[in-house]
Amino acid sequence: MSVSVRIPTILRTYTDGNAEVSGEGATLREVLQKLDADHPGIGARILDESGKIRRFVNVYVGEEDVRFVGGLDCATPEGAQISIIPAVAGG
Repeated sequence: MSVSVRIPTILRTYTDGNAEVSGEGATLREVLQKLDADHPGIGARILDESGKIRRFVNVYVGEEDVRFVGGLDCATPEGAQISIIPAVAGG
């Protein structure tokens, strides 16, 4: 399945400055594996050492937070937009 992946500014050094890249996969896990294969190193910024989404990274497929709809096994239908959003602290 072809999807688009929105890349936050802090990770664009891995995508040659691109704010959006195309991805492939039937699940979020597959999309992230392909993303890391195409843009080496980006996967380690999204996933922790145990292969789970990092605590301070939010990932959405469409409007759905993947933590509530299957995590890495969340389906990524054709044309879906995936958004990777690092948490921002402030005060």
